[in-house]
Amino acid sequence: MTDYLLAIDQGTTSTRTILFNRGGLTEASAQEEFEQHFPADGWVEHNPEDLWRTTLSTLQSVLESAGDKRSMIRALGMTNQRETTLVWDRQTGEPVYNAIVWQDRRTARFCDDLRRRKVEGWVHEKTGLLLDPYFSASKIRWILDNVDGVRERAQAGRLMFGTVDTYLIWKLTGGKRHVTDASNASRTLLFNIHTQQWDSALLDLFDIPMSMMPTVLDSASDFGTTDADVVGAELPIAGVAGDQQAALFGQCCFDIGMTKSTYGTGCFMVMNTGVLPVNSRHRLLTTVGYRLNGQVTYALEGSIFMAGATLQWLRDQIGFVAKAADSEAMAERVGADQHVYLVPAFTGLGAPHWDPNARAAIVGMTRDTGIDHIVTAGLQSVGYQTADLLGAMLDDGSASEVELRIDGGMAANDWAMQFLSDVTDTRVTRPVITETTALGAAMLAGLQVGVYQSTDELSALWQSEKRFEPAMDSEVRERLLTGWRRAVKATLP
Repeated sequence: MTDYLLAIDQGTTSTRTILFNRGGLTEASAQEEFEQHFPADGWVEHNPEDLWRTTLSTLQSVLESAGDKRSMIRALGMTNQRETTLVWDRQTGEPVYNAIVWQDRRTARFCDDLRRRKVEGWVHEKTGLLLDPYFSASKIRWILDNVDGVRERAQAGRLMFGTVDTYLIWKLTGGKRHVTDASNASRTLLFNIHTQQWDSALLDLFDIPMSMMPTVLDSASDFGTTDADVVGAELPIAGVAGDQQAALFGQCCFDIGMTKSTYGTGCFMVMNTGVLPVNSRHRLLTTVGYRLNGQVTYALEGSIFMAGATLQWLRDQIGFVAKAADSEAMAERVGADQHVYLVPAFTGLGAPHWDPNARAAIVGMTRDTGIDHIVTAGLQSVGYQTADLLGAMLDDGSASEVELRIDGGMAANDWAMQFLSDVTDTRVTRPVITETTALGAAMLAGLQVGVYQSTDELSALWQSEKRFEPAMDSEVRERLLTGWRRAVKATLP
């Protein structure tokens, strides 16, 4: 007999449900993609019914696959694409508009107007965030101002707001629970991360009624029970976290300085900074990492726009590699100590530069430069950008020592990860279990229902598949980083 935990991972392009055993290994899983909607330039939407349909379908599929194990499933955890915004009717349950996705930029002008009013300083102080369309608040306001009759219904107390977790919990519980967790709340621009409350001044700034807001719970808490008439089973929903925070938890980054870095299309890096929030001087985001038993663990977060996407560009647009995995052999032939730099500012530069007008460049080519050198430079760009991000976090006083735990598709590239370790002068560790986002949600649920007794017990379950130790001479590292900084300057307008 053993305990099992379910996790729903509702992402930007697909929904997955995974059944984990107590040791964190996958027993069953199901995944479904859904349609993306682009109604205007810079607009990105999801049909709420697609989010619900794929969630219910994958959950029921895994429950069916579980067979005899079904009776031993102790709880359900949930992780989700963050900031994506839904508004629906309290009585009918009908959304008043499509979900506005975190990538959506329609409220950029409104955010610019707020910045001109010189309010970003106090907004950042309360929320740890920047005034940007990325976050939920301006999306809610847009719905209230642009959908006929919606503001009046909101002021009458008839409408509910939620990020994706809140909407799905409401549906799973048959409309009984309107709740979220502190990590998701901290991504809305409406939550005071110091008081751990919805902030009336922020709600007034965005002209959003308090009655729309969900109750904020710990990340491991009683979020309700799935309705048997809806789901086909009664399961306690016991753990919730936004996707990047769930990955931080799933990587067991429970101590100050422990950092997870996910290398997918882009890169999200999140560092545990402990019980005190760190106010970044480099426009990094201060966020709630997770909240357990009322105690907040804060984190610093920064994002790189182009990681795996750089290899996709080299493969699909330029044709320099047949498949991304070929890059490893090409880099082995060239070696790390080379003078060609690829700065992948195709859509501007992310943290800590924050320049949307920067444009990509290949710098340092000579007559002997070949395809292998440019592909190697593409791999190295991920390490260089991570070094910039990590340096900014350390300069913010976030930690004195760092341990970097990696996941995502590009983490499988041994050459790139060794270079990452070398150029950051940091131990880089790849775990045995790489489904860290869903696993983090399952772990939170397991803590709540007593499958696990403590984070120490979870840390004991976490296992390293491979460690990369820095082996580069410090003089070489500094020369390479100096060349990188010079290359970055060449991309700036």
